[in-house]
Amino acid sequence: MALIRKDERRPRHRPPGQAAPARGPQPELPRERLADKGLGGYLAHELVASELLLDGQSRLNLATFVTTWMPSLGHRLMYETADKNMIDKDEYPQTAELEERCVRILANLWNSPESDNATGTSTTGSSEACMLAGLALKWRWRQRREESNKSTDKPNLVMGANVQVCWEKFCRYWDVEARKVPVEEGRFHLGAEQAAERCDENTIGVVAILGSTFDGSYEPVKEIAAALDQLEEEKGLDTPIHVDGASGGFVAPFLQPGLEWDFSLPRVQSINASGHKYGLVYPGVGWAIWRDRAALPEELVFNVNYLGGNMPTFALNFSRPGSEVVAQYWMFATLGRDGYRQYIQGAQDVAVQLSTAIGEMGPYELLSEGRELPVFAFRLKDEVENYTVFDVSDRLRQNGWLVPAYTFPENLENMAVLRIVVRAGMTSEMGDWLIEHLREQTDFLESLDGPLPSQRRSAFAHT
Repeated sequence: MALIRKDERRPRHRPPGQAAPARGPQPELPRERLADKGLGGYLAHELVASELLLDGQSRLNLATFVTTWMPSLGHRLMYETADKNMIDKDEYPQTAELEERCVRILANLWNSPESDNATGTSTTGSSEACMLAGLALKWRWRQRREESNKSTDKPNLVMGANVQVCWEKFCRYWDVEARKVPVEEGRFHLGAEQAAERCDENTIGVVAILGSTFDGSYEPVKEIAAALDQLEEEKGLDTPIHVDGASGGFVAPFLQPGLEWDFSLPRVQSINASGHKYGLVYPGVGWAIWRDRAALPEELVFNVNYLGGNMPTFALNFSRPGSEVVAQYWMFATLGRDGYRQYIQGAQDVAVQLSTAIGEMGPYELLSEGRELPVFAFRLKDEVENYTVFDVSDRLRQNGWLVPAYTFPENLENMAVLRIVVRAGMTSEMGDWLIEHLREQTDFLESLDGPLPSQRRSAFAHT
């Protein structure tokens, strides 16, 4: 029989109307240091769960790209495999095999010429995947420069100002100049002409975003590749492309199958995606896939003698959970192409439903409609002066909706917008509720005689 400590026993039910017995000081959770005696599992669970009630409801969080709903069997499988360490490939060979299958599946999905013998790895998310891809670009550039007896002092990476912060981190951490192309009215991401103009002999690559976090739009990867082809013809500069498909890598193959953005373009050398976004897996899992083995310098891959086996590894960290990789493979096996298409098409249908209704609501102007990623941004028209998008965001919180308000990057810093991310688990009925609540809160703000007092500005996180 299992032993249960006295302080872990569940309290007995009292008859109605009977007062609770007198008690001493109420137990508290540790804040600065560990208590001498623990609270016990049941009591600690109740107190921690009570504190977490202060968090927003994840299904109503329209700020994050990260998966907040999975089928119940996915929960179960992740729980059953939570003890597996992804790095212990000799001890968990089948988990390692599932990772390799996922790499091959993604390489095939993205038209790699070597998909049967694919080069890639799972990561903790797209941020790590981007770091690894950036390192490969830098190493390959340095090798070319050394072979030509040229300086390797000043590498640069070309990107739009709308990139996720991980690319700024990469450039700062690995001493690469970030050449960011400013956005402008009517062009909210990197353009082909602007990318080519900023490339020179020290450019390690161009980052093209398949799904900007600012408005959900795709950068024109095919046009960027064509502009770089022309640059090579004119100046001899062979500049590779990395596609940051953190979200779009799991959307475009199913919703825009005719779009040319992946390894079908010879200039694309690597792609990353987040399994925990539209890959439909809980965080955190990401993927980095290279065009072929030549695109990943051998010097970056470590062969480690660990726990009895010789294991190749290319990662920024060592131990990490295997459950997310298992869950990714389970989602692939469960859904197939048709299943992914249905889930993501459902999300896009709701996104277009919402953007259409908001576009018809007097004060708002759409920047995008959710027809690329199931994501769109909108702003207030110029004539609205007595409230801001930050006020709208704050008012929607009263109904439980988390809709971020934020300003655009350099060159459009004065443009403030709201953004809605639609994910699996957001139904058409929930969309109707959101529109009803937005209309109610907008009517309230419209009824005010003057501007509201200064509101707390919502922080915008690329999540």
